[in-house]
Amino acid sequence: MSRQDMVVTGAAGFGGVPSAHPAEVVRVSGVSRTFGRGEHAVHAVQDVSFTANRGELVAIRGRSGAGKTTLLNLIGGLDRPDSGQVVVAGHDVTSAGEAELLRLRRGTVGFVFQTFGLVPILSAAENVGVPLRLAQVPAAEREQRVAVLLELVGLGGHAAQRPYELSGGQQQRVAVARALANEPDLLIADEPTGQLDSETARSIMDLLRAVVHARGMTALVATHDPALIDLADRVLVLRDGRLVDG
Repeated sequence: MSRQDMVVTGAAGFGGVPSAHPAEVVRVSGVSRTFGRGEHAVHAVQDVSFTANRGELVAIRGRSGAGKTTLLNLIGGLDRPDSGQVVVAGHDVTSAGEAELLRLRRGTVGFVFQTFGLVPILSAAENVGVPLRLAQVPAAEREQRVAVLLELVGLGGHAAQRPYELSGGQQQRVAVARALANEPDLLIADEPTGQLDSETARSIMDLLRAVVHARGMTALVATHDPALIDLADRVLVLRDGRLVDG
């Protein structure tokens, strides 16, 4: 077992003991999303259906424009489908009102983006603590969680540093820690390694896999990098908005 795996396993109690039995966390049923109308219409996602279980890292592969980001946005409640249904951890995302979607995005789903999305004037610890502040977690508990999360992603000694003082890989690790702050059931990562070199990219995917397996979460990771596909438990291939085989 690697040092990273040991740290993740040791921190698993922070999010509870993972279930011994796989449980469905994501169900996507016949989901479609079209932008524009008539001859200018773009069918970004077309009749997509799949499920993902707890403790599973699912890679969504496809070329740029294949529909990966649109699909993830639909699952995470950042957009709504024209047809079909999305259920995440028992919540019907497609029929949820704005208040319920806000609660979903703050607690049930964590997001990691290609551009990191860190607040430049905040330290690494303060960035990780933002979701906990929004959830009104008491200061003492918040500080403890942040410390555990930074250790989890290998940045225990970088709590006071601001994003511009960190490398790209370190910034993405902070973003992963922030996404885990409220102990989500589902982690959505949209091209999380797109701005990183190949070695750093693999270390981030290794981290995501270790966290998912140790803490019994579910992760959907969009990538077009074939070198990272072998780290996933399962691969879904999108082509022109449709799921295809291989």
